[in-house]
Amino acid sequence: MSEERLDLTGVADDDVTWTLLGTLYLRAWESGSPQPILGDHHAAEAIRRIDYDFAKLHRRVRPEANQYLVALRATQFDDWAADFLRRHPDAVVLHLGCGLDSRALRLTPPSTVDWFDLDQPKVIELRRKLYPEREHYHLIGSSVTDPSWLTGVPADRPALVIAEGLLPYLGEAEVRQLLQRLVTHFGSGELHFDAGARWLAKLSPLGAWGLREAGEVERWHPRLRCREEVAFTARYAKIPSPAYRRLYQVMNAIPFCRNIFREYRFSF
Repeated sequence: MSEERLDLTGVADDDVTWTLLGTLYLRAWESGSPQPILGDHHAAEAIRRIDYDFAKLHRRVRPEANQYLVALRATQFDDWAADFLRRHPDAVVLHLGCGLDSRALRLTPPSTVDWFDLDQPKVIELRRKLYPEREHYHLIGSSVTDPSWLTGVPADRPALVIAEGLLPYLGEAEVRQLLQRLVTHFGSGELHFDAGARWLAKLSPLGAWGLREAGEVERWHPRLRCREEVAFTARYAKIPSPAYRRLYQVMNAIPFCRNIFREYRFSF
């Protein structure tokens, strides 16, 4: 990997958002913990190579508190993905809205897996400079709501679709059309995503999507079935900080708090 420092001038205002540099910085920060949950050293290396005012970003994202939210969510998705790949070593993986996430490197899937990372073209340009490419690893620069990119993804094998931190930023009609399109394209597989409570989505000025219960998604397609759902606070025991572990434990005991964000595992 080149040691070139990446200058984000002209890109940051448009594309470097909480879901891009913010989550990358939180994963990198958490990797330096004496007892990391995720331990994403690829994120730490990426941060080292990016020329950006991370002191300013640090004040915004408050990593001392928010690192656990990101690390616990990423670990849950990693665990689900690793389980799917053990059962389907010939799978097609589609990581939607991948940002600068290093999941394809963290999981080191077998060479029989075709892995597709998809995001906006400028984000994909950054990925090409930050992370090594390899055989059976593919990058797609496109809006996730554009139906044309899916035609180039193989449909003859079990598929794993990961949408971490993505769907809450889309409208309900866009989410429904996307999931229906994916299930129709693939013969079988799993869909892993996270969603906020519906009441929370209504507070968003973006008109974002929220989910009241998994049955809402099941009704969008007869093949969609929820196999597992996990509250964002459920894995509080993994948090090394006693204060934050206790905070998450208390929130996990209160339904209103526990159900603010959830991770979902669907099969189709």
